[in-house]
Amino acid sequence: MLTAQRRDLLLDRLHRDGRIVAREIAAELGVTEDMIRRDLRELAAAGLVQRVYGGALPVSPAVADYTTRADVSPAGKRRVGAAAAALVAPGAVVAIDGGTTALAVVQALPRDLRATVVTHSPTVAVALAEHEGIDVEIIGGRLFRHSMVAYGATAVETASHLRADLFLLGVTGVHAEAGLTTGDREDAAMKRALAARAGDTYVLASAEKIGAASAFEVLPLGAVSGVITDAADSPALDALDAAGVPLIRA
Repeated sequence: MLTAQRRDLLLDRLHRDGRIVAREIAAELGVTEDMIRRDLRELAAAGLVQRVYGGALPVSPAVADYTTRADVSPAGKRRVGAAAAALVAPGAVVAIDGGTTALAVVQALPRDLRATVVTHSPTVAVALAEHEGIDVEIIGGRLFRHSMVAYGATAVETASHLRADLFLLGVTGVHAEAGLTTGDREDAAMKRALAARAGDTYVLASAEKIGAASAFEVLPLGAVSGVITDAADSPALDALDAAGVPLIRA
């Protein structure tokens, strides 16, 4: 089998099974694990898979740039945003992550809601300007353009003094084995800092993020109160359910 054929087969298996185990597929094809690992390295470098220990998982489309992501699953994000907005109680202090799904949450909040929103996303803060009953507190720091959020030491330090009832967390991947992941190490640290200061953390997970993974772990699945998703039934969603992850269907 030619190298290109083998790599096409790996991508087909990843699409079919949702994961690749290097040892198993090497035995099936009669090649060495090193050869499969080399193939996976090349596929990962091309942005086609997310390498993990022992194999690979589907790469999340949510690692694309901010403008591109705005056009990914807009209807699904609106459904997730509406379900998340329903969790915001009057008078609550809510931390809202950055990203395109977070904007959908803001758009779904009732215009007469009275609450406090803390965010490190300037785009979320601006979107809240029309909600006159919501007090907006902005966490500053270095701008991470991928998600249009502040991060870094200053932002993490500010977040450490927060006390929120609820944190609506954005990630790029939700996987039963890999947990909750994102594409940047410092962004992951900022998300952890916010989650640590909230009574409940719910994950905003439109369908394309279910079963996908990115390079950096944010939190294990057991650390959040639930995952809000519009994903249809699938093996990846079944695996989350089997792992005991509370799912809120949007």
